[in-house]
Amino acid sequence: MHVSADIKVCDSTTLKTSPIEKQPYQPIVWRNVILCSLIHLGALYGVYLAFTSAKITTTIFAIGLYQISAIGITAGAHRLWSHRAYKAKWQLRLIIITLNTIAFQNSVYEWARDHRLHHKYCDTNADPHNSNRGLFFSHVGWLLCRKHPDVIEKGRTIDTSDLLADPIVTFQKKYFWFLITWACFIIPTLIPVYCWGETWSNSWYVAVLLRYTLTLNAIWLVNSAAHAWGGKPYDRFINASENLVASILSVGEGWHNYHHVFPWDYKTAELGNYHFNYTTAFIHLFAKIGWAYDLKTTSTELVRKRASRTGLVDSGGDPVPLPWGWDDKDCPQSDRMEATIVNRKQG
Repeated sequence: MHVSADIKVCDSTTLKTSPIEKQPYQPIVWRNVILCSLIHLGALYGVYLAFTSAKITTTIFAIGLYQISAIGITAGAHRLWSHRAYKAKWQLRLIIITLNTIAFQNSVYEWARDHRLHHKYCDTNADPHNSNRGLFFSHVGWLLCRKHPDVIEKGRTIDTSDLLADPIVTFQKKYFWFLITWACFIIPTLIPVYCWGETWSNSWYVAVLLRYTLTLNAIWLVNSAAHAWGGKPYDRFINASENLVASILSVGEGWHNYHHVFPWDYKTAELGNYHFNYTTAFIHLFAKIGWAYDLKTTSTELVRKRASRTGLVDSGGDPVPLPWGWDDKDCPQSDRMEATIVNRKQG
């Protein structure tokens, strides 16, 4: 449940964050707390029903829909729209945004805007889910309180003109609540009932609430677990880590230390094969028919050079704005020149 709260802008504080820095009070959004609690309680009941009364077809449907709809976040809101790591024809963008709507973690526009901010000011007060504020906050707590004033201030500097120029993104943004009501809740309830005779109760709690909660927490693990545990072979000075469990559950997004060093790589990993990176397999499938193209990735030499670099702060000790993806003005020209672009579109 990626829910935005109405925000009151407060006086700005320093961006620099340390584990002992006193955080300003951010009012709890009780509406979000109640909704999140009800959804998770319903999901727990769905687990019980999955083992006691739901048809095995319903459980398989729920797990399958969680995995497939997560592609709408990973291949869509994340790699395509947040980072411009590849390009997609309208047919593929339509497929992806449909999956994204089923997953319901805010509109692509809001998700990409917040994610670009996360990369620019990772683990500072301007990061919406700053991992220095603890595992619970980075996992879900940031959705249960009002945003830090630095998130508001720095969020205004994030370029989202490319998102607003995409008619598929703007259509979803305009009709978002109508679309998610049907795609995330109503249709997944109707399918088990009318296709294989499931009960309404089992369908709602297993195919909807349990499935939705799995999708939410799988993606949230990238913000929490993958910023807390794992190896750091590419940059040991950042929190983002290589986390196998997060990658498995989020269909390929847990290779996070690499991803924060090369946010414009369409694989979000150096791995040559799929190795629990099913989102990359999805992109490759559509690259074969030409619907995905201009896939940006890194050469072995570029990875070696970046892995040998140290330090991510300037002489004053303040965080240096990092690139959110390929089109960001802060993306080093040297990276662009040395990047490998696969399936480049001609003309």
